[in-house]
Amino acid sequence: MSRTIPSRTTAVITALLSALNKAVITAVVLLGIVLLIQFMGGDEAAPPVATTDLSAASGADESVAVESTSDNVAILDRDADSDVVTVGGIERRGEGRHFFTTIKVPAGAETLYLSGSGASPLEDGSWGDMEQQVVDTFESFKQTLEQQGWSMGDIVQVRAFAVSDEFGYLDFEGFNRGYRKFFGTEENPLKPVRTFVEIQGLVVPGWLVEIEIRAARMPK
Repeated sequence: MSRTIPSRTTAVITALLSALNKAVITAVVLLGIVLLIQFMGGDEAAPPVATTDLSAASGADESVAVESTSDNVAILDRDADSDVVTVGGIERRGEGRHFFTTIKVPAGAETLYLSGSGASPLEDGSWGDMEQQVVDTFESFKQTLEQQGWSMGDIVQVRAFAVSDEFGYLDFEGFNRGYRKFFGTEENPLKPVRTFVEIQGLVVPGWLVEIEIRAARMPK
């Protein structure tokens, strides 16, 4: 004996099936849209970013710091063969604009030390600015060296002790301008190791800088 489902129940079931079909159809359509977008390149992988390996580009060891661009700091590349400059048996390494960082003087070399010296007064009794005093001092050193058979290229160390002028200004750039007329030039392409120290005062009131040098060479 069969039972007939009431018409009201049938209507409810039909409505539910209809809603379910609509949801399924909607989901399928949305999924199709997503797949279409991806297929057309919407999920394309990002291009690789170019990078630069500073240590590989320069040939330097990774433990070596990035080179400084300062004019007053020597640049050192410990792995580059060209970093070594050997003249007359004396080895120089780490060349910067104004000096080498290390100089190796072999055993048996002759050495010459010149005491600290400064500029001479000008005809009007003044002393000149820093550059003028540096030039005058190194001219005196050059004359002394040449009189004893040495040259400016034999200088391996320079020590400079400087003071500020009457206005409280220490003219370091003026020192370098005068210094560059004697080292790293066509006449003397070599450079020493160097120390530059600011102090409170010098014995001669007119001096802005006092310089001492050391020279070395292998016997001929």
